[in-house]
Amino acid sequence: MHLIGMLDSPYVRRVAVSMTCLGLPFTHESVSVFRHYERFAAINPVVKAPTLVTDAGIVLIDSTLILEHAEKLAAPGRSLTPGHLALHARSQRIIGLALAACEKSVQIVYEHQLRPEEKRHQPWLDRVTEQLFAAYRLLEGEIGERDGWLLGGEIQQADITAAIAWTFTTRIIPDVVPADAFPGVAQLAARAEAQEAFRAWPYDG
Repeated sequence: MHLIGMLDSPYVRRVAVSMTCLGLPFTHESVSVFRHYERFAAINPVVKAPTLVTDAGIVLIDSTLILEHAEKLAAPGRSLTPGHLALHARSQRIIGLALAACEKSVQIVYEHQLRPEEKRHQPWLDRVTEQLFAAYRLLEGEIGERDGWLLGGEIQQADITAAIAWTFTTRIIPDVVPADAFPGVAQLAARAEAQEAFRAWPYDG
């Protein structure tokens, strides 16, 4: 399989880290949706990262859908998603909050970097920033003070996505969300970033 996209994207990175944790071999090509638009379009005309080209040549998009497919490819018993219904619901909640934090972080970056200053809408920025902090406040409440992984046992998708979201936010907009703003999330991220799968696919921003 072939993963296309830059590792400064939390969505690309969560796919790379997760597929490594699942023991799925793949190659990675760092192609930017901005700087290498035509090159990306030749692989995927939608120009959306991450893009995964399966062994059968099928082009998949959206990190969540790619990871759903990856779970089907993993060896029996090897999964990043809990089977127990209550744990699955909690996992989905944590992942949803982390992905919301990623989305709001990206919106803030785009508002500053892509929109001319005279056309920025401060009420919109204020709203997005509040949504970002709401997501991390709720994540902080879910994580609390713990030494292990969120759902016990081994690292799972909830841990991976929450950690990658935090690393992304605090690297890309440190003036908005300082690295010490949410200690529980920060500690989880530090624990995850020390794992081999994370070190293999470091944030590249």
